Amino acid sequence: MRKKNRESDADEAQIDLTPMLDVVFIMLIFFIVVASFLKEAGIEVNRPDANNSPPNPDATSIAVTITGDDQIWMENRRIDIRAARANIARLLASDPEQSFSVKTEPGASAGVLVEVADAAREAGVKQVNWAAEEKK
Repeated sequence: MRKKNRESDADEAQIDLTPMLDVVFIMLIFFIVVASFLKEAGIEVNRPDANNSPPNPDATSIAVTITGDDQIWMENRRIDIRAARANIARLLASDPEQSFSVKTEPGASAGVLVEVADAAREAGVKQVNWAAEEKK
């Protein structure tokens, strides 16, 4: 009978993990590099600092406020998004050079903000301004 050498069987049963680890590290590096090139879609908004010069009190401005539950307020009354363009155009008729600003409260959705800005541009507003948050 033939004797089995246990030491030689143990050597033959081992699997070299070095090539597998090399592949895993190469894949990790690949995914890190690819992820650094991905850019999420979105709107870049540059909001001014609240510490800039205060607005001129003599200048007239159209101000719209969007509350946290997506209600639109203009001239101390609530308006519908479908009537925003008509109201803005009416106010612009008296002074076409008026500035237009939108203030949003926390919780307001970006979709309503974009709809108000689009309505203002359709009404003839040259520049839509976003009000800065006051620092306390």
